[in-house]
Amino acid sequence: MKNIFYVAAVAFALTACQNESKIGFVDNGIVINDYQEKKDVETKFQAKEEAFRKKADSVGKEFQLEVQETQLTAQKAGQAKAQELMGGLQQKQQLLQQKMQMEQQQLQQEFQTEIDSVISKVKKHVKAYGKKNGYTYILGTSEGAATVMYGTEKNDLTKIILEELNKEYKK
Repeated sequence: MKNIFYVAAVAFALTACQNESKIGFVDNGIVINDYQEKKDVETKFQAKEEAFRKKADSVGKEFQLEVQETQLTAQKAGQAKAQELMGGLQQKQQLLQQKMQMEQQQLQQEFQTEIDSVISKVKKHVKAYGKKNGYTYILGTSEGAATVMYGTEKNDLTKIILEELNKEYKK
């Protein structure tokens, strides 16, 4: 009886050892940077940033005109009135700067939120691809963090994943 148990255990161990892991890798930098949705997000935010810069320039020019007008008025007024006018300008300048900084931060946060969403989609897609195609592991690599030092071309899933993502995005 003991012998049957040992034979069964050895047979199980040998068959378990024969299950090879299927491993692939993806170049994260290529997939993310060449993913059309990411490119579209960047284009959208470049347009928003350009509009913000134009608005900031316009507000700055308006403020400069106001400064010049106030300086002319201050020269004609007494010293106390001139100090009051210039103090008001300083407060207005600070408020304008704070407002512009807040708008810029909000724009950056919106951009980061959308980029994070794109990265999340890529990760979910890679995970689904791995499950669907029987991969035990799909590793990520990039120029900055070369976690895969070597891999054969047949294990490089970068192009396949990128094509699927872009095809899915077009839908």
